[in-house]
Amino acid sequence: MSEKDNIATLHVNGQDYELPIIEGTLGDPVLDIKAVPQAGFWTYDPGFMSTASTESKITFIDGDKGILLHTVVTQLTN
Repeated sequence: MSEKDNIATLHVNGQDYELPIIEGTLGDPVLDIKAVPQAGFWTYDPGFMSTASTESKITFIDGDKGILLHTVVTQLTN
């Protein structure tokens, strides 16, 4: 995929807003919706079903399938 392919466009009231598409290690790609407030809107996701509250490089959760994966990081000290 080229960088241009990794952008979704939200068209509202004659204006276009670019929403980057982020590819994760596992699971479906996600839309970065930071541009939505610039369009004068909020997002609505009843039940928090398709919204991530944070980005994680060490966990993957799919609650519908009962999947929780995580990486254990061990800190070595002298």
